Order: sequence, then structure tokens, then C-alpha cells
Amino acid sequence: MKTMDPQSWKQDLPAFREKTEAFYGGALDKAAYKGFSGLYGSYAQKGGKANMLRLRMTAGRVTKEKLAFTAGAIRKYGVSRAHFTTCQTIQLHDLQPKAVYGIMEEALDAGIVTMGGGGDFPRNVMCSPLSGVEQGEYFDVLPWAEAAAEYLMGFIKAEKMPRKLKVGFSNSPANVTHVTYRDLGFAARPDGRFDVYSAGGLGNNPRLGVKVAEGVEPGKILYYIKAMWLTFRTYGNYENRGKARTRYMQDVCGGPEGYAKAYNEKLAEVLVSGEDLELSVEPRTVAKAGDGVTVAGPRVIPQKQPGLYTVVWHPIGGQPDVQTLCAVSDALAKIPEAEMRLGPDETAFLINLTGGEAEKLLALTAGGAETVFESSVSCIGGTTCQVGTRDSQGLLHACVAAVREAKLPDGALPRVHISGCPSSCGTHQTGAMGFRGASKLVDGKPQPAFTFFLGGEERQGEETMGRELGVMLEEKIPAFLVELGRTVAASGMDFSAWYQAEPDALERLAADYLA
Repeated sequence: MKTMDPQSWKQDLPAFREKTEAFYGGALDKAAYKGFSGLYGSYAQKGGKANMLRLRMTAGRVTKEKLAFTAGAIRKYGVSRAHFTTCQTIQLHDLQPKAVYGIMEEALDAGIVTMGGGGDFPRNVMCSPLSGVEQGEYFDVLPWAEAAAEYLMGFIKAEKMPRKLKVGFSNSPANVTHVTYRDLGFAARPDGRFDVYSAGGLGNNPRLGVKVAEGVEPGKILYYIKAMWLTFRTYGNYENRGKARTRYMQDVCGGPEGYAKAYNEKLAEVLVSGEDLELSVEPRTVAKAGDGVTVAGPRVIPQKQPGLYTVVWHPIGGQPDVQTLCAVSDALAKIPEAEMRLGPDETAFLINLTGGEAEKLLALTAGGAETVFESSVSCIGGTTCQVGTRDSQGLLHACVAAVREAKLPDGALPRVHISGCPSSCGTHQTGAMGFRGASKLVDGKPQPAFTFFLGGEERQGEETMGRELGVMLEEKIPAFLVELGRTVAASGMDFSAWYQAEPDALERLAADYLA
């Protein structure tokens, strides 16, 4: 497989600089700029006074070198805000144009590509964050995810692409990367092969994916990616942006069975074309051994490598203190074989640590989420995002403060997912409870509100999109969660057991808060 040199993207950067200068100079409106800048992984923030920049971290893998570059950019350009995204990338916020230009170009020298980070392009390929070190995984899918990402970069400038193309890999039925409802997903099997799912997605008119193949040899995955592109070129509605997503092809093809037939016809074309897309990757091994120190706790995960551990770090809302992020980088730089992995729930995993190293990283990352509820997911929110409707980050922080003040025990509330708008960047449709930005008329005046979703499930074989129950005023949501947590705590059960035992009780409680 031919690989792309990250340096080759530098020839595209002058055009970005020209358009950005035009936007900030008032010669280009925000819609035109947004349509252009997404190719470069950058958007103007709400208000048009600063930009964000999305650093692609392929398969959620942040090597020590990539983390060191990120920390260096934060220090050099005085970056005040970062965000771990649900697509396993790192966003840098509140950037002035010169900082965007500098970071974008210098990132290429570190092997970090921002191109295609937004807009109508293949997005960051996702992967189970603990692939290769997780106990009980079917096999390490990370090398295959990285190879797929390299191949997909060649489609950045391809014609007739979907509005987004999200590809993911999972190493177990936990399905944390939602591969069974991505545009294209590769789900690991116990026999070392993949089942392939296609034409799924969250957001407006969400769909579970269609299983289009079973028992696929990992070395053949690029044929399935090429077939995905050809299928969309034939059946995709690339003229209507609202329907320029792969999930709408299920309707065009007459349902799931019709879509599977159409996809496999394109796959057959690829297989007989003579194009060589066979892959071979080197398996990874972890050579280091433990140091004899045993460590345990809610933020520690024993790896499948004896004596090694992963430290879990979930900054509230996925927004790490940038100085802490830099300190983590400095610490990992001195630890053999350690690296950071980003999860699709805005969690960072610091892997390949001895017990002694884990203890140091636990201390360094203290102050983040300490309970299941505090590890809730939120998009960046409407105070930053141009298309965001509501301040999802503000809501999450208000809820965390209320729950802490109420002193609710861990487990009384589940992780919730909050999106500021229907785009579902906070994956509100796939959580046990979710909220999506909305508005509600009160005495004839629109008030900040969120639509409440209940009952989403991501686990493979049990996938369910959350049901929309109604709209809650934003100001009432913290009180609703506190009452819910107190009710669950009084039962002596955790939220999951309580909800299974009394599935209607939550809806009755929520009814008093729905506007």
C-alpha cells in the first residue's frame, strides 16, 4: 500500500492562510469560510474572533512524540483550552490566525495531519482505545485501524464523498467505538477476523448499520473501504447536504437487505479489478515488565501484560487543564513504552505503566472525574461551536456541581451524554441517558432547554438508540438528576440495577420535570 508523506500537505497551506485572512478581514462570510476551512481541520468559533484546530490522532493513539508536540504547541502559542473529542482527537481552542498557521504546519513535522479533520472528508479513524493491552479482547485491531487511516487519507480530495465518512474498529463486543452504527465499521471476532457493518450513524434520522460481510480477513479490509466509496458514488445523495450521509442509502436501496446487496456488488467490482489492496502488518508487543508494585483503584486498569497498568484520566467534559496535559506529556516522555490513548467518551488512557509509574500518573491527573457520573460526555457546546444550540459544557458543569453538593454515592447516576445540537457530537442517542440542545417557549419567550433521551445502548448485539421523552428546561436538569440520584441511592442499588428493576420509575420521575 502506498503511503502518504505528511509533508505533502504543506502545499495546501497557503490557500488556508489566504482564506483565513479574508475571513478575519471581513471579505469572506462565516458560511463560506466554514465550507472551506473544514478541509484543514479548523473552524471559526462562535463570534468569529478565534479558531479551533483539530489534531487527528489516528485510532486515538497519542504517542509520546505526538503528545510532546501538542504540549510544545500549547506552551509556544499560549493555548488556553484543549478538548478531547468523541472522535478521539485533540482540539485546540481560542486560537488567533498566526497560531493556527504555525501549529497546522509544525504538526506535519510531527506526523500529525489536520487535513480532513472537518468537512466532507474521511474523519479520524476510530479504534478501541485499549486495543493491544486490554484483558479479554479478541485481538489487537490497532495496527489494522492505523493502516486503514493511512489509506483513507488518499480519499481526502476524492470526488463525491459523503458529508462525513466515519470508520471505526472494535476489539470486543463492548463496541465503545460504535462500529455497528458507523458509516463503516469493523467488529473483531474471536477467530481473528472482522464482521463488517455499513451505512449507520447518529444525528438526525439515526440508523444502526447493516452487516454487509462476516469473517473478513484483516488483510483485506482496504477492499471493503474502497467498496464503501464506490457504493456512495452510485447511491449516495451528494447533492442534498442534509442527506449526504451513508445511512440514507438504506432507504435508496430499499432497506437493509437491498443496501447489503448493493454494497456487495461494488465489493465484487473491487475484488475483480486487479487492484492490489492486500495488507500485512507487524503485530505489536510490549516488552517491559512490571516493577513488583501493585496498584488498584477506580482509575486503574490492569493490562493483559502481567504487572502493567493503565491509568484512566477523564477531565470533566473532556477538557483537560492545559498545564496538566503538558505535565502528563513531560512524565510520559521519561517512561519506556508508555503512551496516551484517547477514548470515544473523552477519556484519556495512559498505558504501559508499572505500578510505581501508575502511582505517579494517578497523582498527576487527580482532580478529574472521580465517579461514573462525573465521566459524562459533552460536546464543546454552543458557546464555542458555530452550529451549537446550547451550552452543553455549562450544563454538565452545573450538574456535576449539584450532584457533588448533594453528596450522592458513586453509581447512583449513570454517565450521561450531552450534545448541544442534533449533530450528536456528544453521542446523546447512545447513552443510558442523553440530552440534546433545544428550546422551549415559556410565556411566549424561548428558553434554553434540552431534549431528554433514555435507554441508549452501545454493546454489540444489544444496540439501541435512546428514546426521546420530551424537553426539559436547562435550569431544571440539575435538580432532576439530584432527585433521581437520591431515589436510586435510597433503593440500595446502583443505577443499572435500579432501572432494570423499575423501568417505569424513571419516566414517572422525569415527567415532573418535562416542560
